[in-house]
Amino acid sequence: MNNIFHLNKSIKPFNKKLIIEGDKSLSIRWALLASQAIGKSTAKNILKSDDVLSTLNCLKKLGVKIRLNKNTCTIHGLGINGYKYRKNITLNAGNSGTLGRLIIGLLIHSKYNIKIVGDKSLSKRDFSRVIKPLRKFGAKIVSNNGKLPVIIKGTIKPKPIKYIESKGSAQCKTSIMLASLNTKGTTFIKAKKSRNHSELLFKYLNLPIKVITGRTYDLIEIDGKKKISAFNYEIPSDISSCAFFIALTALSKNSKLILRNVNVNSSRIGVVRTLKMMGVKIYLKNIRYYKGEKIANIHVESAKTLKPINCPQKLNSSMIDEFLIIFLVAAKANGVSYFKNLAELNQKESPRLKWGSKILNLMGIKTKITKNSIKIYGNPYLTINKKIVIKSYLKDHRVFMTSVIAALAFGGKWSIHDKDSINTSFPSFLKIINNFKK
Repeated sequence: MNNIFHLNKSIKPFNKKLIIEGDKSLSIRWALLASQAIGKSTAKNILKSDDVLSTLNCLKKLGVKIRLNKNTCTIHGLGINGYKYRKNITLNAGNSGTLGRLIIGLLIHSKYNIKIVGDKSLSKRDFSRVIKPLRKFGAKIVSNNGKLPVIIKGTIKPKPIKYIESKGSAQCKTSIMLASLNTKGTTFIKAKKSRNHSELLFKYLNLPIKVITGRTYDLIEIDGKKKISAFNYEIPSDISSCAFFIALTALSKNSKLILRNVNVNSSRIGVVRTLKMMGVKIYLKNIRYYKGEKIANIHVESAKTLKPINCPQKLNSSMIDEFLIIFLVAAKANGVSYFKNLAELNQKESPRLKWGSKILNLMGIKTKITKNSIKIYGNPYLTINKKIVIKSYLKDHRVFMTSVIAALAFGGKWSIHDKDSINTSFPSFLKIINNFKK
């Protein structure tokens, strides 16, 4: 029972200022690249979530010296192909698809078999999207029908490749990019639009990368086997975590919120663009650039009326982790909202498209769902006066947090299971929520 969060009262009007924890994508990418650098790299505001801790633990097993304290993380990099490890080690990626898929790319040169495992949720997710291109480099990879566990044995002389990444998966693209660092010659990637944190970090580190930006695809060219110098990084706040409080403000009456030092990379702010189209008052202020990333303070005000949306598919990849919370806002819109081409949602920690529909149905909102789309019949007058129980069998952190926001915004008596799931991405979520309730 201690793992259940109970809510039975909607939130009162608020005016808050917050600094949210560090960006998960950048925390993991910094750690992986720092492990390949030469010398000591330090990060401030690194996210201390289970996914990031799993990353650090995997790197320690590969011989990397790491020190983590309250404010900083220090990594003593071993250089390209510098990992030192025993035969037949096992790396546990936990719940992290980012870690699991990216670290395989760094093992393209491994001398011994290395086994990658994960938790129940990660073991259900697709790894064929990285296995296929990494085999082209020459690595020997065995998997469970394209899923974990995966066993990789690298090759002494990996070959540069040409590859078309057609899913819009930043994880797949980045895994290939990391493999290319460990490969002599030039690797070419034609990648469907997705998050570009890795490209920005490569450029910041002066690695030989060329990117030609297109409307739907980017062309990426990387020369491998170049040294990485140690680097320091102050990680900005995570827009995916901020999105829960943006939505809560939009759905609440007479409320205002300022979120400081947020990563507003253009490949990540689909949630901001979409909610603005729906009538939410969102403003980016004090915009500046930090080591390639765009940072801003986000100002949000309650929305008096919310408009339905036929969501542009081109925004999907820039808000793939925020759809559940966007569905929640659509539940209060005055009309029918339509979201399509969402098959990638079901490649996350749980089948999130189904979960999004299920939560709304329990709230009393009508939906029509297919394998890759959803129609949401909004009700601007929705108030919940019943008991609702949410129990995600895969313990999806975003299902849990979305349910908490729904309870605060719409009322009702909620029992939301698996509160420890937030440790995956946002350990301080409930602490912030409890502060909002005061």
